[in-house]
Amino acid sequence: MNSPAHAALRAELAALTTEAFRPELADIDRLPTLDIAKIMNGEDATVATAVAARLPEIAAAIDAIAARMARGGRLVYAGAGTAGRLGVLDASECPPTFNTDPAQVVGLIAGGAPALVSAVEGAEDSRELAAGDLTAIRIGAADAVVGVSASGRTPYALGAVAHARAAGALTIGLSCNAGSPLGAAAEHAVEVVVGPELLTGSTRLKAGTAQKLVLNMLSTITMIRLGKTYGNLMVDVRASNDKLRARSRRIVALATGASDAETEEALAQTGGEVKNAILVVLGGVDGPTAARLLEESAGHLRTALRTAAGD
Repeated sequence: MNSPAHAALRAELAALTTEAFRPELADIDRLPTLDIAKIMNGEDATVATAVAARLPEIAAAIDAIAARMARGGRLVYAGAGTAGRLGVLDASECPPTFNTDPAQVVGLIAGGAPALVSAVEGAEDSRELAAGDLTAIRIGAADAVVGVSASGRTPYALGAVAHARAAGALTIGLSCNAGSPLGAAAEHAVEVVVGPELLTGSTRLKAGTAQKLVLNMLSTITMIRLGKTYGNLMVDVRASNDKLRARSRRIVALATGASDAETEEALAQTGGEVKNAILVVLGGVDGPTAARLLEESAGHLRTALRTAAGD
């Protein structure tokens, strides 16, 4: 098809950094495998630098997200294709890592669950679909919504940000092109420009890596701000299997210096809750008191420890 609309779309894509053709790589398929791997590795090495250039914007977005979540709001990612899958991945890792409710960090992907493993025709082109997905989870002013799109022009991500902003939610636009429509639509623009891909337009590569790095920061540092860690220890980890139960014991021991017996006793008193067990050991309180102090301190262990010490 060669309609004016399709011609305009081709021109729009051609202007995007993430879609740019690199003539110097036109014969890459003729190179030895090791040479291709070296080129690809060199490309990947530039991603962290591109993210570093956007750290002030990322930090501002995190502080805004944490403020909403501290008041009971949710963090919602919305994207299509690779961007959507990365958001769902990040959201799904929060409950086991930080003991969050599954509804507290949510990943929405255009086309729903089937789109996680296969393309859903036309889903990414629908702003209305994004609005419907956000309406279904009753997005509101307490929440933060991150639209994720490598190009910064995906209708699903744009629709999510527009609907969320109209509902009073905080909005962040994460893309890999400067001056993107997504960045313009959101209150916080995070535009990590990684440059043209090794394979023209294959934004699951550098752009996908950049988005994964930023999503790691958004969720992890937000959880640090919310008191989900004690130093660099995951004290809200949910011990749902043998590996995590072993990790729970190790975290209590690292945080307190307690013996194996003391660690087991503290965990037994607190029903396996790591943060509570640390407070039992370091604060010299019993399990119920630890639970009360943590509730009064909104889950911040350092605050609860100061209270236990009478400070």
